[in-house]
Amino acid sequence: MAHPKIGNMAPAFSLQDQDGNKVSLKDFKGKKNVVLYFYPKAMTPGCITQACGIRDSKKAFAKLDTVVLGVSPDPVKKLQGFIEKKELNFTLLSDEDHAIADKYGCWGMKKFMGREFMGLIRTTFIIGKDGRLLKVMDKFKTKTHHDDVLAELGELL
Repeated sequence: MAHPKIGNMAPAFSLQDQDGNKVSLKDFKGKKNVVLYFYPKAMTPGCITQACGIRDSKKAFAKLDTVVLGVSPDPVKKLQGFIEKKELNFTLLSDEDHAIADKYGCWGMKKFMGREFMGLIRTTFIIGKDGRLLKVMDKFKTKTHHDDVLAELGELL
């Protein structure tokens, strides 16, 4: 699947957060820029590294008037545990049927340890206050993801 095109409206969504509350993209339109990042699985090494980098950069994202939303196919209960164990300070969203990952072109064939399977492909989207897609990031290291996103935001805003 292809990612949505830069300049177009970002695909709408409504998903449950780690507390079971519904969060929609439209909740932020006109108020905040949105970093929507898709990650494969809570509590795995790469996802922990990526999430903790974002956690530790909360003030920098706030200065850029940006909210970060993490999306994975994990159930709500697992997201609660991830937030508690790693003291995360941003919202995680549950996309168990990967419908939103499909809309964003982030669900596809993956290879790991010699086998192929369908799964979530780590990708980040930067969405402006007007709801338009500003940037698609699909090549980055989990260790520097937060710095890479902040650099992109600095250039875009």
